[in-house]
Amino acid sequence: MDKQQLLDQIAADIRNKNICPDLAKTAKNLVIGDGNLNAEIVFIGEAPGKNEDEQGIPFVGAAGKFLNEMLASINLARSDIYITNIVKYRPPNNRDPLPDEKRAFWPYLIKQLQIIQPKLVVTLGRHSMEYFLPNQKISQVHGEPCHITFGQDKLVVLPLFHPAAALYNGGLRQTLLDDFARLPAIVEKIKQEQA
Repeated sequence: MDKQQLLDQIAADIRNKNICPDLAKTAKNLVIGDGNLNAEIVFIGEAPGKNEDEQGIPFVGAAGKFLNEMLASINLARSDIYITNIVKYRPPNNRDPLPDEKRAFWPYLIKQLQIIQPKLVVTLGRHSMEYFLPNQKISQVHGEPCHITFGQDKLVVLPLFHPAAALYNGGLRQTLLDDFARLPAIVEKIKQEQA
């Protein structure tokens, strides 16, 4: 099976196993992910919002537009990266995903990463960060790559503030842009370490 078929199987498994049935009932779409299946960088947000739920694609609202701007600032496009969320259904009224919802979807996120095999995992916001870097505060570790081991998998995780946070808090906008500007050098360093 190729990568797309494997990812399609994840979506089928989520539906067949009825993961988070309460969310599934209120959501329009299962939002698995979007982008390059051979991406060096995978971005992980928390959960789909209204626009994402309607279109079935992650990060297509205002936060997604800002993300696209930041990608362009480092000469990347959406087609160069893969983007997903921990929780694959929109929580009602855009509330934060609950701990048990994140736990339920976690194994599927790990399968996605095993299929895509990125050089760098960028977490967007504390909800996705806390599973990779428990007991950390995003305000203290943002923009700093962390090497972690997950079972047999070694990952480099870069925690960043969520693009939506920068839309509500102008002071975070420049912080996020500065952190984003470091991405190409971080990926280059990982490649050199793996060579």
